[in-house]
Order: sequence, then C-alpha cells, then structure tokens
Amino acid sequence: LGFIKDVRYMLRRMPPASERLNMLFSATLSLRVTELAYEHMNAPQTVDANPPDQVTVERVTQQVFHVSKEDKIPLLLGLMRSMDPSRTVVFTNTKRDAERVARYLIGNDIGAALLTGDVPQRKRLSLLERFKSGELQVLVATDVAARGLHIDDVSHVINYDLPQDPEDYVHRVGRTARAGQSGDAISFGCESYVFSLPEIEEFIGKKIPVATLDPALLIKPKPPAERIIKPRADGPRGSSRHRSGGAGDGSGRRRRRSGGRPGGRPGKSSEGAGTAAPRSDESGG
Repeated sequence: LGFIKDVRYMLRRMPPASERLNMLFSATLSLRVTELAYEHMNAPQTVDANPPDQVTVERVTQQVFHVSKEDKIPLLLGLMRSMDPSRTVVFTNTKRDAERVARYLIGNDIGAALLTGDVPQRKRLSLLERFKSGELQVLVATDVAARGLHIDDVSHVINYDLPQDPEDYVHRVGRTARAGQSGDAISFGCESYVFSLPEIEEFIGKKIPVATLDPALLIKPKPPAERIIKPRADGPRGSSRHRSGGAGDGSGRRRRRSGGRPGGRPGKSSEGAGTAAPRSDESGG
C-alpha cells in the first residue's frame, strides 16, 4: 500500500549494486518502479511473466454496465442482493466516493469496510483480517489498495468507477480469480468515466461484454451510515474562528490590537503609531 519509500530506504542501505543479487517483483512496471530499479540495481533485466497477448486472467468473467451516475448506488445494491457474493472488492477513483459507497453499503445492512490511504496501517491490517475471515463481505477501496492485496477466494471485483489508467484496471481485476479460482469483474460505465473503456479494451486486447441493465436490479437505497473517517477537529473550528467575529481567542486578539485594552503591541492600534507608543512605555514599567 504505497511502500516505495520503504523499499528505497532498504536498497540504499544494502551493499553496492555490483556486490549483490536482487530480484524486484511488481505486478506491472510503472515509470516509478522502473526508475527505482535502474537507480539501485546493476543493469537490471526485465522478465515478463504474462504472455504478451494475455493481460487479464482467463478465468475472470468480465462485463460492463452502462449506467448513469445517479443509478450506480441502486445498481450496486441490487447486484449485491441478487448475486450474494461471498467476498467482494469495490473500487472507486477517489477517497470521497469510496467513503460514500461504504456508507451506503453499511446503511443498507451489508457488511462493508473502507480501505484507502487515509486509513492507518494498523487498522488496514485489522480490516483485511476481518475480510479474510468472512466477517466482512465487502471492501471498498481506492487504487492504493489494488496493488497490495493478496486475498484468496475473492469472488467479485466491482469497478464502481472505471479507472482512467488501463493498468489500474488490470490491477483491480487481478484481485479475483487467484490461486486457480474463477471470478467475476463487473464495471460501471457512467458518463464520467466511460470514455476510458476503449483504451482499457485496447490494452487487454478484447472487448468487454456489455451487460443488460434490468430495471429490477435498481434498488432504492436506505440512508447511508454515518461518516467513517471523521474530519480533523481543528479544521472547521480554526477556519470559522478567523472568519467570524464571535467570542474566542481569535476575536480577543483582534480587540487588543485595536486598542481595546492597555498593553497592546506598538504600531498595531487603530488610533495610529503616535498613540500606541506611550502605552507601550507605560506597560514596560
């Protein structure tokens, strides 16, 4: 889940590249991973474990629903009810949407948890254990989680948002059909992200079948659960304090600077520097 800094830290403390043998494994070779390899390895050679014409796993059944943004939550709930999947990972493109989806799932009596970069590492590990044990039915995640999850028996991957990078699609879909198992990958092609579909299909080398959207699948959702990640306590209060003129330390400081009480700092009085200087002398004794 984003450990490139840790990998770089370890590599810098190893013997020189000419005196060691390293093997660096990655699901795909992004630009950052390639730069890391050439920075810390001696003339690295690339070994591709995937056949060039087989990017996604054959045992994954892929399909895409063309659905509007406002119908994505109802469709997700309908699919969860109709399929009753044992273990599902739902991917979104943003942390805000991930929390929104998780709140709706929890509010509609589906055991779900949120896995994003804002979740502390210890809590991530706890959530993954609960997911592996079957206590949680759904993980709602961003692409931060897509590159580090190794969980057997994930039955379904749902792309609530189509990723804008085709490689991210491969990473997401690769969370299912592991260890010889089969799996399903379902994508929602809404008006915001459906334009990524042709590039994804070109990258994986085949068309993704379009699923028929049965209106009966659209379930009216119950209200979402409460916020999962609380805002920082000093955020809204700090900003409102400076915006408003109400009571509090902020307003008190402003009154002292305007000459409301003796001992104000020189030059800050609204009456001018000439009247502020004598007050400063008096307060200094």
